[in-house]
Amino acid sequence: MAEAESHYVLPRPSFDKPVKLLIVVAPYYKDIADWLVEGAKAEIEAAGGSWEIAEVPGALEVPTAIGIANRMSNHDGYVALGCVIRGETTHYETVCNDSSRALQLLGLQGLCIGNGILTVENKEQAEVRADPARGNKGGGAAAAALHLIALGRKWGARTKGIGFKPPSDSYQIAGDSNGSPKA
Repeated sequence: MAEAESHYVLPRPSFDKPVKLLIVVAPYYKDIADWLVEGAKAEIEAAGGSWEIAEVPGALEVPTAIGIANRMSNHDGYVALGCVIRGETTHYETVCNDSSRALQLLGLQGLCIGNGILTVENKEQAEVRADPARGNKGGGAAAAALHLIALGRKWGARTKGIGFKPPSDSYQIAGDSNGSPKA
């Protein structure tokens, strides 16, 4: 059982400027969602950050809400929370795969997202993973977002040797080997 396993956890990042995260939660299974949110809020507060919460109907709407928030708000990062429990149809695979894929695509665009959408076989597995005193996957998702924010701030502060460099006078755009423009 996952509850008995032990894993390495990175030290909590520290910030010289405050961080603000948006927790986007799908409270379809309200008791599970409440535990996930509790863990996420505690982790964010322990890092000195602040948070806001947005609720959406289900796990498929979580990435869309994060995308909207990224365009229209000023959050440093996002915590995606929810729970998908396997049922009798293939809907489970669709929801799990599509929500995860959408979050990953947003992350690859540079958003700092911690994915805490549980994908489990039954309610008991969800309870073990969501409970802040046991699995604390909400806290883990918040920690992931905080670590990505810290990396973004670290790398975003670099001003030399990266990024686009405009062409200089000696830069040859389109010409022959003598530097004469091509007709």
